[in-house]
Amino acid sequence: MSHRTFSVVICVYTEDRWTDILAAVESVRRQSLPALETLVVVDHDARLLDRLTEEFPAGREAASPGEEVRVLANAGPRGLSAGRNTGVAAALGEFVAFLDDDAVAERDWLRHLAEGYGDPRVMAVGGRTLPVWASGRRPAWFPEEFDWVVGCTYRGLPAGRVPVRNVLGGNASFRRAAFDAVGGFATGIGRDGGRRPLGCEETELCIRLGRALPDAVLLIDDRAVIHHKVPAARESFRYFRTRTYAEGLSKALVSRSVGSGKGLETERRYTTRVLPAGVLRGLRDALLGRPGGAGRAGAIAVGVAAAAAGYAAARVRTRPGVAFSYGPITAHTPRLEGGTP
Repeated sequence: MSHRTFSVVICVYTEDRWTDILAAVESVRRQSLPALETLVVVDHDARLLDRLTEEFPAGREAASPGEEVRVLANAGPRGLSAGRNTGVAAALGEFVAFLDDDAVAERDWLRHLAEGYGDPRVMAVGGRTLPVWASGRRPAWFPEEFDWVVGCTYRGLPAGRVPVRNVLGGNASFRRAAFDAVGGFATGIGRDGGRRPLGCEETELCIRLGRALPDAVLLIDDRAVIHHKVPAARESFRYFRTRTYAEGLSKALVSRSVGSGKGLETERRYTTRVLPAGVLRGLRDALLGRPGGAGRAGAIAVGVAAAAAGYAAARVRTRPGVAFSYGPITAHTPRLEGGTP
């Protein structure tokens, strides 16, 4: 494998996650394949920006490869999509990887992502995200099929290194050329600092990428592992219901952007095959007296109903032809090419 240069983007928005942010940066610094740089993008929080700039001052010479950290202010509107676009625009690497601000990457995370780019048609490689529950264990009622609710890899995704329609944004990488081809993440989709936990911005980007580059290949490799913290508030059934409803809203926006065919292609298989199997598994566990079986079956039913309600509500409220902003992504400085992949 030839050397491949990675810029790692970590988007941050609150001082409440200060310890988590430092842990995320440190996990990038310890990679077996050193990152070219870590870009910490602050989402319209002047105090956090000042504090991080003091922690990682500009111009400080890195002691070893992978230790360079640059702190940036989100150059676009408030929200995760614009923050990511800011990071991409500033990135020097041939590849851009994204890590959540409350996650830590295993030592070989970047190395496994890099191995997926041996074929020049590969435009994105994602990894596996494991939950770290604040309570120390998964709630008995919480179905693994819905681990996406807490930003993690869910039951139903294929194992190994396999092609997918879209990668999951908290543990993903893209060839920089992908953004040159289609622009950035849509700022009308995903989290924007509002009350609803929206998402799907990476799904919409990946679908646009597949349309613009029909030969493009997107992969997930479950060896590229990160560990994502799940705070106590997100272990509640109330959050579960709110998040699944918000997912329906997000899917409706994706469908407005790219059409319901591609926008819901993977979701149809998930709803008709993965979730019914999960319900049966929960009911079987309940009959066998295993804890949480009935709760998991019920949670799946509630999750489907909430997502459907959110989707229907958004389709009614969102006017046809609504426009989304995708960038454009313009590099601030020349990128460093890592050789022929």
